Amino acid sequence: MPRTRYARRLPAAVAAAGLALTLTSCGGAGSSGADGAATAGDAARLDPKADLKKQSLAITIWDGYSPADLPQKVQEKLGFPVKVAIHDTNETAMAKLTAGGETVDVAFVSGQYAQALAEQGLLEPLHPELIPNLANLYPEASQLSFDKGTKFAVPYTWGTTGICYRSDLVKTPPTSWNDLLNFPADLKGKVTMMTTERWLALPALKMLGYSVNTADDNQLAQAKDLLLKAKKAGMLYDDTTFGKKLEDGQAALVEAWDGWCPTKNPKIKFTVPKEGSDLWSDTMVIMKSSRNKEAAHAFVNYILDPAVHSWVAQNILYKVPNKAAMELVAKSDGKLLDENPPLRMSAAELLKGESIVDLGEDSTKYTRLATEIQAASQ
Repeated sequence: MPRTRYARRLPAAVAAAGLALTLTSCGGAGSSGADGAATAGDAARLDPKADLKKQSLAITIWDGYSPADLPQKVQEKLGFPVKVAIHDTNETAMAKLTAGGETVDVAFVSGQYAQALAEQGLLEPLHPELIPNLANLYPEASQLSFDKGTKFAVPYTWGTTGICYRSDLVKTPPTSWNDLLNFPADLKGKVTMMTTERWLALPALKMLGYSVNTADDNQLAQAKDLLLKAKKAGMLYDDTTFGKKLEDGQAALVEAWDGWCPTKNPKIKFTVPKEGSDLWSDTMVIMKSSRNKEAAHAFVNYILDPAVHSWVAQNILYKVPNKAAMELVAKSDGKLLDENPPLRMSAAELLKGESIVDLGEDSTKYTRLATEIQAASQ
């Protein structure tokens, strides 16, 4: 099955501080609740009987993250045109959504970015009565830390981070983040980590028993020491091609997002270390500035149809938080689940991971850590 590689998250080389500063300076439409997020009382009154054929939709999404014929299918099913814009990273999407120049109705962004938008009052609170297919989601999907109760963001994909490895190239199967950070000398040149800020820090923080959302300077300093030690030992860095390197034998042990671990190769395995990991999620959000809110809700509802949402698991190999869709995949394509064990992870197993949340100005600490690791000599 085809699989598109794309940069889903903010690159470490980019100063994420700009995100917090931009959001802080942007005035959100509408008022905010006590926690900064838009409340249900702020929601515009929507017409459940609105003529959708009089509306249109503009969305922004990562390349390859939806079927190429999605606009055509939506117009055939719902009656309104859809214009698709592509963003390569969350930062690109945030620039669109906060600049005020480009009109976007529905945006696909990672959970912590949805949280940041909501805290600034830039999102339309969801109207569940217009999204009946929310019932298809796992109950656990409403327990994500960045949006408890699914008030402003609908999870589109979710997963975790772990160790992906060649079982024929490692002497002992890894069980701990320590196996990645303190790899055997014979694996020098064949071990990689990601440089994307929060995921660069994750192995060290979890190994030390700390939260992936910590802003404690001492804890981050300890994590930095471990990361510098790993780099001096010969750690390499790769955010996008580690799966191919495993298949080619250029790598033996890598930090990976579950869906990017090519377990279709029987020699390649994926494991979540015993210290635990994260729970990441990409979401669909409706902008408060949208003039097509009924169409936006109808679009989200369409995506949550099991036959539509299952495309994600079947084509980009990421789990979807849609129980009905995953059950459909299991019934129609059991071989896919056999070849890609991470797809079989249950919602309960995923929820053991710690949700990554927006840290506001403290995000700069992770940017600084990543920059210092990259600048350090090897």
